[in-house]
Amino acid sequence: MKIGVMLPNLKLPTKKALKKAAEMKMDGIQLWTTGGDLDPEKMGGTARDNLIHFVGSLGLEISALCGDLGHGFSDETDLEKRVKLTKKILDLSVDLRSPIMTTHIGVVPEDANAKEYKLMMQVLKDVGKYAAEIETCIAAETGPETAETLAKFLKELNSPGVKVNFDPANLVMCMGADPVNGVQVLKDYIVHTHAKDGIKLENGWKEVPLGEGGVPWKEYIAALKGIGFEGFLAIEREVGDNPAADIEKARDFLRSVL
Repeated sequence: MKIGVMLPNLKLPTKKALKKAAEMKMDGIQLWTTGGDLDPEKMGGTARDNLIHFVGSLGLEISALCGDLGHGFSDETDLEKRVKLTKKILDLSVDLRSPIMTTHIGVVPEDANAKEYKLMMQVLKDVGKYAAEIETCIAAETGPETAETLAKFLKELNSPGVKVNFDPANLVMCMGADPVNGVQVLKDYIVHTHAKDGIKLENGWKEVPLGEGGVPWKEYIAALKGIGFEGFLAIEREVGDNPAADIEKARDFLRSVL
C-alpha cells in the first residue's frame, strides 16, 4: 500500500503544497477540485498538462480527486448543476491520469422504497454509466450509513463506474461500527482509502490523531491486505498550527503498521 495526503490539509498554495508533500516523502497526493485553482472549470488543457508534469517531476502520484459538492445526490436542490459538475470532475480525473473521484453521495436510506434512495439510484446510474464510459469511477465515501446498507445499494446499482472510498474513522465516528468488518462487506468496491481516526461521543464525534481513536489499525491494515488492496492510504487530518508536523506524525504511524 502507498501513503498519501489530502493536499488541502497542508494549508499551502497548490505548488508549495505539492513540493511539501514531496519533501515529506509521500507517495502521492489527493487533490481538492471543488473551488480553488484546481476546479475543472478553471483548468484548461495546458494547465492540466502542466500539473501532470509538475506532479511527476516531484516523484508523486495523484491518488484521486476529491469532488465533494454538498448534499450528495439525495437532495434535489441544485441537483442538475451538481451532476454536471461531477461529470466535469470525472473528465478532469481522466485528463490528470487519476481515474478516481471521491465524494459523499449522501446518506443511503435503509428503506429501498424511500424517495431519497430512488433518487440516488437514478442519479448514480447516470453518473456511473458516464464514469465507466470514460474509464474512471466515482468512489462513495463510507460513514453516514452502515457498510451493509452501502453494499446493498451498490449491489443493486451494479455499476462498474461507482466504487468506494473507505474511511474507517467515519464508520467509527458516525456509526460506532467496526471498520474491519466494513472492509469485508465492501471488499468488491474499495478503490481508495482515507487515513483518519476518531471516536464516537454520546452527542456527536471527535477526530483524533491516527492511533488515538477507535480504528484498530493493525487489524484494519491486515483486512485491507487480505482483500488484495494495494492502493492509497490518503491522510485526511484537520490539523492545527503546524500541519506538516501533524501529517508527518500520521505518516510515521502508518509506516509503523504497514
